[in-house]
Amino acid sequence: MAQHYTTRFGSLERYDKGGVEVVNDDARNYVFSNLFEVASRAKPYEKVAVGKNIDYVIEAIRAEGISGWRAPAHDEFALVMDGEVEIRLLKLDNPGLVSPGTKGSVALAGTPAGRKMGVVRARRGHMTLLPVGAAYQFDAPRPGVILLQTMAGADTVERWGDICQTTPRRNAR
Repeated sequence: MAQHYTTRFGSLERYDKGGVEVVNDDARNYVFSNLFEVASRAKPYEKVAVGKNIDYVIEAIRAEGISGWRAPAHDEFALVMDGEVEIRLLKLDNPGLVSPGTKGSVALAGTPAGRKMGVVRARRGHMTLLPVGAAYQFDAPRPGVILLQTMAGADTVERWGDICQTTPRRNAR
């Protein structure tokens, strides 16, 4: 008899933490965090790393209200995991607002000078390119979650000790 599994996609309002079931090893050799749990504890638009590979990170972002404007030093990708987010894009008049060698994105003071490129209204599962040479701003009327692929920058928050499983799970199932 085949087993029946049901996939449930989490949300900010409802998620199961999950975990790593360790067999004959140490839980500290593995990383596991739940992006919805991380976003539920974050401040709006705080960029909390939930995955890392050398300089590259995946950041969980609690989208709530209107963010400040940011300019990426390289292409970034925003994947909406929960809620609805409007993403405004401007082609910067002065791409020099981002210093050479910068990693991640930089916060900009006020609305930068530039030509409107467009607006993306993204919902769960929609991915948007945030291109280098442009600025972006998020607007979420209700709390949601964005997963951002980027490089670790000055405002990437690393809380591995708070968000990762460090002990074996007992009776997982």
